[in-house]
Amino acid sequence: MLAGALVLPDPASKLAVVAGLALIASQVVVSHFVRRASLLLITQHEIVAQDADDQRRQVESLFAMTDMLQSAENHEDAGQVLEATASQLLPGLRGALYIFNNSQDRLDLACVWPRDGVSDPVEALVPGNCWALKRGKVHINDPAGASLCCPHNNGHYATIEVPMIARGTVHGLLMLATEAEGGTERLHTIARTAQALADSTSLALANIALQDKLRTQSLRDPLTGLYNRRYMEDALERYLDIAQRNGTKTSVIMIDLDHFKRLNDTHGHSKGDAVLRDVAGQLVGALRPADVAARYGGEELLVILPGCGLEDSLLKAEMLRSRIESLSEMHGTLISASFGVASVPETSSGMSDVVKMADAALYEAKKAGRNCVRATALREGAKKPAARLAVG
Repeated sequence: MLAGALVLPDPASKLAVVAGLALIASQVVVSHFVRRASLLLITQHEIVAQDADDQRRQVESLFAMTDMLQSAENHEDAGQVLEATASQLLPGLRGALYIFNNSQDRLDLACVWPRDGVSDPVEALVPGNCWALKRGKVHINDPAGASLCCPHNNGHYATIEVPMIARGTVHGLLMLATEAEGGTERLHTIARTAQALADSTSLALANIALQDKLRTQSLRDPLTGLYNRRYMEDALERYLDIAQRNGTKTSVIMIDLDHFKRLNDTHGHSKGDAVLRDVAGQLVGALRPADVAARYGGEELLVILPGCGLEDSLLKAEMLRSRIESLSEMHGTLISASFGVASVPETSSGMSDVVKMADAALYEAKKAGRNCVRATALREGAKKPAARLAVG
């Protein structure tokens, strides 16, 4: 009976069953494709959301970097901030920061990361050997692809090099490197991020350069390049305080160019300026790094010799006198200077009188006929220097 019940009475019923089965099958197929499309769409949305999240984190990192760079006081600070941000945004890449030296003829390595010693970059770059600096644009060195590479590329790493330009001036170079297979493709991918890192750092480097320039202008005499009087007074006070604590000596040499007004009147102020610059060069070339040479005012110069007693200071003054006199032949006119020397504690008690006493000794040298060295009289109980050093 059951079998008889399943027997369809007519063809129309059979057709209806077939149609129903076909409809069910089509619904199953459609549902399958809809499900796959939905999963694909969800995946795409997740990728977009992930990309958006990555970009958001990247922007936040760059903003944080810019904020930190505002507090950077020197190149070391800027390099540390750049290293931290680049390591976070571009993991797996090696990096280096190069900064122009003062003469603008070489870029010196300021920092490198990671510091594992595996493959440290060259210590200095010549601008003429870098295509990124020549073109002022991002350049990718791909040794494996036989592309145009900078001479400083070692042939093992693919590198992206980004010039750091701010306010129309190139301040440095950012270099990122990888030796991984397919690394060149990644360098192309991260080019915009590398440019953003370079742009943020270049502004900081420009600010540091400006601060250094302003600091130099506030400390240096613009004509001679020697320290100015304000810096000299601060340095002398500091050196005397150190000498008092350590029980050491500090000497002061006062220098005045002889007949300098006559030189200006006869040969013009341009000649006088040239002489002052050359005299300053002679002083700097004969002094120790710790010594301070300053323009005291007009044609008067002053030298601070920390850790140097009266005897040695007289010898140094005579050497300086001879070097200045040697400029006469080069300038075609007689150039000489008179010197006065004072020392703490041998001739002076401290800041209040050492410069005055050196100046008084200078005038004694003027009275003695100029182009000579004179020292301040010793304080009671001080050891007299050797007579041969008292040059007249």
